[in-house]
Amino acid sequence: MSREFDVVVYGATGFVGELTATYLAQHAPSGTKVALAGRSETKLAAVRRRLGDAAAAWPLVVADSDSPASLDAMCARTRVVCTTVGPYLRYGENLVVAAASAGTDYVDLTGEVPFVRFAIDKVDETARSSGARIVHACGFDSIPSDLGAYVLHKKISEDGAGEMTDTTMVLTSMRGGASGGTVDSIRVIADQAKDAQTRRLLLNPQALSGGPGDTPRAGMNSEPSDISPVDAHRVDPSLSGTLAPFFMASYNTRIVRRSNALLNGAYGDAFRYQETMAVGGVPGLSALLAGAVSVGTGAFLGAMSFRPTRKLLDYLLPKPGEGPAEKSRDAGHFVTQTFTRTTTGRRYRSQMRAHGDPGYKATAVMLGESALTLALDRDALPDRSGVLTPAVAMGDVLAVRLRAAGFVVEAHELTD
Repeated sequence: MSREFDVVVYGATGFVGELTATYLAQHAPSGTKVALAGRSETKLAAVRRRLGDAAAAWPLVVADSDSPASLDAMCARTRVVCTTVGPYLRYGENLVVAAASAGTDYVDLTGEVPFVRFAIDKVDETARSSGARIVHACGFDSIPSDLGAYVLHKKISEDGAGEMTDTTMVLTSMRGGASGGTVDSIRVIADQAKDAQTRRLLLNPQALSGGPGDTPRAGMNSEPSDISPVDAHRVDPSLSGTLAPFFMASYNTRIVRRSNALLNGAYGDAFRYQETMAVGGVPGLSALLAGAVSVGTGAFLGAMSFRPTRKLLDYLLPKPGEGPAEKSRDAGHFVTQTFTRTTTGRRYRSQMRAHGDPGYKATAVMLGESALTLALDRDALPDRSGVLTPAVAMGDVLAVRLRAAGFVVEAHELTD
């Protein structure tokens, strides 16, 4: 595909947008054609100056989420559009339509189930026809979750060990904070959840598993709970205590289940998936902490929907475009481990870990490498198009790139 640019970073004047552009300026292979895009040419020029000599010749593209014509023109010029402009329910619909129509690959950072459902219903068929790969969830939400399950599946298949059954991701260690963009997405979803149809979508564990116009009907009990504490020993004998629910489980689990659906159920007929986080291995104490997290998660979501408490939280929580200083971003890290037992009774674990605040520095790496994978490694990718997930669109190739960028992405059998 002959295009003027390999990657356009749309939203480059935002906090995470500039971090992603910085990563590309420092790590994109020589000759990669990158452009910066946003509403203000003046602000884009300021970002480009801060990026240094590597980006000095990068073109600037003026485009606005409220101007479909400007988005169409931008997408027609590039192989990949990499967008950090959220909340995507508010600002993303016109861009995903433009990318699908132009046959342009697309990556974003959305954590919004209704937005992904919109994309499936609105543009999946268009993207399949044009050859576009529309890939949501290319940051901390949900690459560790999605690749964690995918590399387990690959290892188990290579070993001839059967299929996956009950599978649990455990966030075992993390240092970092929620981004202002993520918080703003929660605000938008809290507002939309007042609508009964949106609530049903959010509560459906298979909300993203079907194709256009086909949202599978699935009861809340058909998959593990997103908000209940979990007995760690039941996840794997090597674990002890109680695991707390992971605050992004209600999104990440839907992405992983969509991957399994797009792969025609390759993970297994008995595959069930949940996400948790470790709060210590001491039985009594961890149970108390896990219960507190469970109650606190529900209370937070309720508070975001109630006007008086919402105003207080809006004052306390980070705003869109805000983020920690470089020293804090560099000091962050995350470790996720995903456990499963196969239909033959064998136990496996995958792991992903990386340095850097997961919501900022590590996310910029994951998003940047996702964009480079689609732009530069096209011949090595599966022949798939439409509304995809990171694992389905890029799987093995993305894992290789992330390892080269310093991430640990691995899977092995547990025998102890």
